[in-house]
Amino acid sequence: MEPFTPTPLDTSDVVLPQELQDLGEIIAKQVHNIWSQNRLRDGWKYGPKRNDALKQTPCLVPYEQLSDEEKAYDRDTAFSTLKLICKLGFKIVKDGK
Repeated sequence: MEPFTPTPLDTSDVVLPQELQDLGEIIAKQVHNIWSQNRLRDGWKYGPKRNDALKQTPCLVPYEQLSDEEKAYDRDTAFSTLKLICKLGFKIVKDGK
């Protein structure tokens, strides 16, 4: 089997408007909450250091309490997805309700 070489679409030319940047932060928080929910379901608990054998991680805290480095991981997922949506020609429109 040949090694996997990721080839994401280049979205470096996409500039997100402020409202989508704001949405990106909301999505990043959601990504963390879903990740946390899945970890807890799988028996993980909060611990001061990551320990896979004990299923402990310091990241089982509210999004706002994460380090900037940890938030950056979730933001990257959110913003990369939003940029891809735009790159592919889709529009994100907020319902006026």
